[in-house]
Amino acid sequence: MNFLAAEGGHNPILPLYEEIVVGGIAFIVLCFVLMKFVFPRMEQTFQARVDAIEGGIKRAEAAQAEANQLLEQYRAQLAEARTDAAKIRDDARADAEGIRQDILAKAREESDRIIAAGKEQLAAERATIVRELRTEVGTLAVDLASKIVGESLADEARRKGTVDRFLSGLESAGAR
Repeated sequence: MNFLAAEGGHNPILPLYEEIVVGGIAFIVLCFVLMKFVFPRMEQTFQARVDAIEGGIKRAEAAQAEANQLLEQYRAQLAEARTDAAKIRDDARADAEGIRQDILAKAREESDRIIAAGKEQLAAERATIVRELRTEVGTLAVDLASKIVGESLADEARRKGTVDRFLSGLESAGAR
């Protein structure tokens, strides 16, 4: 140990007193600067980061809740639209059935009208044919009776009375 003490008189392992004081003052100043300026800024940065993360989570939860609410609204609107569509379909079917019934009723009325007109026309034609046949049968009967009786039945009133009696007799015989 003498060798170390002889060269400079100073032990390299033990620092000098002045260096310890200057180092201690520098350390205290450094700690003061770190605690006064750096650590609060770091704390602010960390707090801002925590707030950003927690705020992001809250915003994500709020967005998720809003998305779920919108989804439920869309589902409700879709269900309402389906209900409205079903109602419109049912109304359309009811309207179609009403129109069908109206058309069928009009067709029946038209058919009944055509049938009635046909019956009236047939009755008119039948009456015309019956009149024509009466006239012809009357003429033929008068001619035949003239030949059988041997006298002329030319008198019109007489002929008409005879023909009417003859036809009445035929009708009453046909009715039995």
